[in-house]
Amino acid sequence: MKIISVIGSGTMGNGIAHTFAQSGFKVNLIDLSQERITAALATIDKNLERQVSKEIITAAQKTEALANIKSFTQMDQGVKESDLVIEAATEDMNIKLKIFADLDKLCKPKAILASNTSSISITKIAGVTSRADKVIGMHFMNPVPVMKLVEVIRGFNTSDETTKTIMSLATDIHKVPVEVHDYPGFVANRILMPMINEAIQCLHEGVAGVSEIDTVMKLGMSHPMGPLQLADFIGLDVCLAILNVLYTGFGNPKYSPSPLLVNMAASGQLGVKSGSGFYDYKGGGKDLVISKKFRRSS
Repeated sequence: MKIISVIGSGTMGNGIAHTFAQSGFKVNLIDLSQERITAALATIDKNLERQVSKEIITAAQKTEALANIKSFTQMDQGVKESDLVIEAATEDMNIKLKIFADLDKLCKPKAILASNTSSISITKIAGVTSRADKVIGMHFMNPVPVMKLVEVIRGFNTSDETTKTIMSLATDIHKVPVEVHDYPGFVANRILMPMINEAIQCLHEGVAGVSEIDTVMKLGMSHPMGPLQLADFIGLDVCLAILNVLYTGFGNPKYSPSPLLVNMAASGQLGVKSGSGFYDYKGGGKDLVISKKFRRSS
């Protein structure tokens, strides 16, 4: 594979573009908004510079990686010569189905179409294309340049050849691919999201406070980050969307989102990206500060 296109320049999209470009691939980064693309390229530049300062890469390698990225605001221009297109748009079924239906018409017949979805059915996504054998999931972990895991999700009709190609490609970009089958939440989020949801419910019921819940999981279970901080990092709207997929897909009340999560997402308190969630991120310091809403009076 020579040319990789990435649809969406947000946190996951720019991370995926960064990773492929750093590994020597030509990358087309596509977003409808030039403003978002400009911000994404600035983020990639900053993250590459951080790698230079840590002596992970050289300044020359940074320059080469940036030169490997082209940007487009029109999808037809960015994908027509691509060997692989990775969709990293909002975790919304209707948006993804529209993108894949369009990609099927715009891409060359041999191109593989992948989704970075964290929970939505690859089989359903493939159903709007005429190349279901070439549709697959590549669920990267955030932050993409740092995290090693890629869940490679086989849809019902994904071919062995497509799966083998993507597993090999993930290795080529220094990731560890794990093949999983197409069920709601796959493996990572089917296990992770109920834990996060239960932590939120413990807070909602007053079992313990924010720092207490996170401390128990960090010190007691050796998690690098507590579940409430992790929820803030992922985005509470994303957590809610994934839980809704699990709840709808399995019809099991154990996946029903906590009322506190529902209310926080509805109020726009989404975590890091909104500046406030279970913790307050507006101060800009490295120390975690519990959001005013959850502080306990002494």
